[in-house]
Amino acid sequence: MSSEESPLLHSEDQERDERRVAHLALYSRFNQSQKRTILFIVSSAGLLPMFVAGSFIPSIPQIARDLNSTGAIVSLAVSLSIFSFAIGSLFWASNSTFYGRRPVYLYGLPILCIGSVGVAASSTLQSLLFWRVLQAFGSSGGLSVGSGVIGDIYKLEERGTAMGIFFGACLLGPALAPLAGGTAAEYASWRIMQLILGGWGLIAIVLVFLFLPETTHPGTRGKDKVPETERRRFKLVNPFDSLWLLRSPNVLTTSIAGGLILVSDYFLLVPLAYTIGARYHIENQALIGACFLPCGLGNLIGAPLTGRLSDKIVKAWKVRRKGEWVPEDRLRAAWVGALYLAPLSVLFSGLITTYIGGPIGLTLNMICLFMNGLGVWQTETICSLLYLY
Repeated sequence: MSSEESPLLHSEDQERDERRVAHLALYSRFNQSQKRTILFIVSSAGLLPMFVAGSFIPSIPQIARDLNSTGAIVSLAVSLSIFSFAIGSLFWASNSTFYGRRPVYLYGLPILCIGSVGVAASSTLQSLLFWRVLQAFGSSGGLSVGSGVIGDIYKLEERGTAMGIFFGACLLGPALAPLAGGTAAEYASWRIMQLILGGWGLIAIVLVFLFLPETTHPGTRGKDKVPETERRRFKLVNPFDSLWLLRSPNVLTTSIAGGLILVSDYFLLVPLAYTIGARYHIENQALIGACFLPCGLGNLIGAPLTGRLSDKIVKAWKVRRKGEWVPEDRLRAAWVGALYLAPLSVLFSGLITTYIGGPIGLTLNMICLFMNGLGVWQTETICSLLYLY
C-alpha cells in the first residue's frame, strides 16, 4: 500500500546514493599504483624547496668569506628567499586552480633550474640575492600544489595518511639538506650544491612530463569555465585573491598559528652556526649541518604519525556524530605539538645554550631541536589538511 511519504523518501535515498556513487567515482579515477606514482612525483618536487632552503644555511659563513661580506648580510638571502617562497606559493597555487596542477610544475621547475645555476655563478652579493629569490620562487609550488594534488586524488578518510606521507618525504629535506650543504661547503664548494639542485630540477621536469597526469577534478579548473574560444588566451590570475579566505576566522587563526609555529623553527636553525656552533666551538661546516639532523628527524617522524592519527580522529568523531564530519576535529592531533613541544623547545634551547656548556649542553640542545621539529610539523600537517576541505 502506497503512502504520501514513500516516493519522497525513495527520492531522497536515491539522490543520496547517487551523490555517494559520484563521490567515489571522483576519487577512483586513478588506481592505487597510479596514486603511488603521483605521490612519489609530487613528494620529489616538494622535497626540492626544502633542499633549496636547508642546504644554504650551513654554507653562510663560507659564502660570506667568498663574497667579502658578513654572515648577517648573507642571511638576507634566507629572509628574501622565504618572502619569495611565500609569494610564489600564492602565485603557483592560484594558477594551478585555473590552469591545472601539471602546467604549474612544468613552468615552475625550469625557473628553479635557472635560479640554481645563477646562484652557483654569483660573484657579488647583489647577484646572489637576485638569483636566490628567483630560485625560491621557482621551487615554491612544490608544497602548495603538491598538497592540492593530494586533495585531488585521495578521499577524506585517506587524506591525512597520504598528506603525512607527502610531508614526511618532503621533510627529508630539513634532515638531510643542511648536512649535504655543509659537507659540500666544507670539502668542495657551496656552489656545487646549487648546481646539484639545478640538475635535480631537470630530473623532476622529466618525471612530471612523462608520468604526472592532470589530477584536478574534471570541469573544476577556471580554464574549463570560460568559453572554448578564449581558453588559449593567457589569463593573468591574481595570486592575492586567495587571501580573501582569511576572512574566515577558522582559516585566519590556523594560518596565524601555523606561521608562528614555523617561525620558531627558523629562530633556532638560521643562526645555528653563530649560536650553538659558537657556544660549543663547532667550526666544521659539515658538523654544523649535522646539527640540523635532530630537527629534521623530528619533522620526518611528526608529519606521517600526525596525519595517520588525524584520520583516526576524524573517523572516530564522525561515528560519534552519526555520520557528520567536522574539519576542525583534526586539530585535536596538533595540541601537544602546538601547545608544548614547539614553544618549550625554543625556551629550553635558549636557557641551555646560555647556562650549560660542554657535551651535556650540546646533547640537550639536540634534544630540543628534535622536539621542535616534532612539534612544528605536527601543527603544520594539520593546518595544511584543514585547507583541503
